[in-house]
Amino acid sequence: MLGKLARQHDPNVLVGFDHADDAGVYQIAPDQALVQTVDFFTPVVDDPYIFGQIAATNALSDVYAMGGRPLTSLAVVCFPEKADLEILERILAGGLSKMVEAGCTVIGGHSIRDEETKFGYAVTGMIDPRKILANKGAKPGDSLVLTKALGTGVISTAIKKGVAERAWVDAAIQSMTTLNKRAAELISDGEFGVHAMTDVTGFGLIGHARELAFASDVALRLYVSKIPLIEGAIQCVHNGHIPGGLRNNRDFAECQVQYDEGISEDLKALLFDPQTAGGLLLSATDGSRLSEALNTAGIPAAQVGAVLPKSKPRIQVTR
Repeated sequence: MLGKLARQHDPNVLVGFDHADDAGVYQIAPDQALVQTVDFFTPVVDDPYIFGQIAATNALSDVYAMGGRPLTSLAVVCFPEKADLEILERILAGGLSKMVEAGCTVIGGHSIRDEETKFGYAVTGMIDPRKILANKGAKPGDSLVLTKALGTGVISTAIKKGVAERAWVDAAIQSMTTLNKRAAELISDGEFGVHAMTDVTGFGLIGHARELAFASDVALRLYVSKIPLIEGAIQCVHNGHIPGGLRNNRDFAECQVQYDEGISEDLKALLFDPQTAGGLLLSATDGSRLSEALNTAGIPAAQVGAVLPKSKPRIQVTR
């Protein structure tokens, strides 16, 4: 639909929606640009405070995925007219706790009555225009590094069905409430030759890898045995706890994927699992050293693939 709209031509727009990037970037001075994004969704856990934390972590992630630093945010709230306002207070408090952790000031927001609760933020950050990490720029020979394990979508579905084990829930919540702040700081220091970056959210690993491949005009190889998975993710897929978004992602993007023989159907499915507050996927010349530095900082990063010259299919999944 965006492709059908009239294009605005503003030379200060450094990153728009042309390549389905994580956030927009608008230059305001030779060495300063704004990073802007918005994200909100329905609850993925039962606890309102934790839901607020997850929503804030997810919204902040798009700024980190560009290499930016969050500055301010505006809350976006949809809440039922007859629901208990103490629930909304807990959601807002949870979100605020993560904004405080990020050093991002909540300066307002907007709320409407809605039959279904939804919550999130519009976030504005700052970035040096010379240091933007868009999803365009990956180079053949680069390594692909992922900073969080996959599985929040299928585990959230199991939570909604009331069949998720406590250990699975705890692991998923830990992932979804961990800011990408520290990872982004390490990645952005320029030491590891990072050429492109995105975060893995609603379109799943394959969906966001596809965007990176097309924006950079390259192909990608993913090593499925090296992709980290949250405890319980495989069991959730095997037991049929498949979110609708996973099916949609697979219908859309699987035409760009070629699998090696012997990869299980459960693993294939998880590559399309829609993530909430997922990790960063980046292309770097020194992926091994970067992964080691991230691990040392307590970030469960893994070197999960490689960038190849442009070819068809765009994504090869090997064992």
